[in-house]
Amino acid sequence: MSRRYGEKEVAITGIGQSEVGRPSARPALQLTLDACREAIADAGLRNEDIDGVACWPGDNNNGNPFSPIGPNALASVMGFNVNWYGAGYEGPGPLAGVINGAMAIAAGLCRHVLVFRTIAEASARRTDRNAAALTNKSPGRDSSFFWQWYTPFNVLSAVNLIAMYAQRHFHDHGTTPEQLAQIALTCRRNAALNPKAVFRQPLTLDDYMASKMISTPLRLFDCDVHCDAATAIVLSRADAARDGPNQPIRIEAIGAALHQPWSWDQISLTEMAAFDVGRMMWSRTDLKPGDVGSAQLYDGFSILTLIWLEALGLCPPGEGGRFIEGGTRIARDGVLPLNTNGGQLSGGRTHGLGYVHEACTQLWERGGERQIRPHQVAVAAAGGGPLGGSLLLVKD
Repeated sequence: MSRRYGEKEVAITGIGQSEVGRPSARPALQLTLDACREAIADAGLRNEDIDGVACWPGDNNNGNPFSPIGPNALASVMGFNVNWYGAGYEGPGPLAGVINGAMAIAAGLCRHVLVFRTIAEASARRTDRNAAALTNKSPGRDSSFFWQWYTPFNVLSAVNLIAMYAQRHFHDHGTTPEQLAQIALTCRRNAALNPKAVFRQPLTLDDYMASKMISTPLRLFDCDVHCDAATAIVLSRADAARDGPNQPIRIEAIGAALHQPWSWDQISLTEMAAFDVGRMMWSRTDLKPGDVGSAQLYDGFSILTLIWLEALGLCPPGEGGRFIEGGTRIARDGVLPLNTNGGQLSGGRTHGLGYVHEACTQLWERGGERQIRPHQVAVAAAGGGPLGGSLLLVKD
């Protein structure tokens, strides 16, 4: 490939993650510090080496449990002297912090960027069971351009929106509940080997089929698990990455495109922005989907994972149900191990950065009991509807 894209000059050099609680006894700031200190130490760096901080979406509503800590608070508490920091609600979704941080490094604004994501919805739900409703995620939703069309009709949860995509995929492509169940079952089997996972007890197909219907055709086990947790990633300029204790994991390509209206009612109810993201990512690399050794794909709802498989070319469009049928292809010993830490369906809703953390864990062969076969290339993707971002990661 003749063109040299900026992300190729950036590598992941350290990772960290707090405990994952449902709920945690530790406040959100302490969880954030736990994850960030671990990531900095893992990269072999000191606080004074960090000259950039990023997260998504940041503290945009005075401590809202969806995003209680932003870069300003963290930089102040950690004593960073930063040349660049960033956060913002819009953009390519939960991986925006990584993408923006990588671009800041590529632009020469900074050398080492600490990217983090903290969520404290499990604690919030102890006192307000509606704390995770979409209407509480950011201020002014009812006055926004697209949201005004949903709240008057009691669309108060993402499950009501995403269920429409699932129903359409079932209708158009013959996808079945038994096929979709394999994502939840695979995640639960993987979570059983992850000491931090929220749900580790066995889950059978019968359990899945008998679970409560939340919004047809999505059942209880198709929905992710709220938790309290923080995850942190250190991005470094490629020349600086070589000085660290870990083999650098280079960002080979990113996807962040949106070539359709920014709304939940997309042009196609079986594609979403994920397909724009996938096309962009593969256009920036000579690697192909067949080179991917593990996939950590957003499972806020199981249908999103299936759509990401298709959008990233890991299986043909419309063939997601048949690709995951029986669960053998996406098992830890399958052709494409999927969500090896249990994902958000069983591991806990770490919201985007958890997928990057797990991709690096597997590439660095730190997975313990859940470690899969050695591989050099992994993909992480997060978001749904109009939000989507992906990272193609290569261990140098």
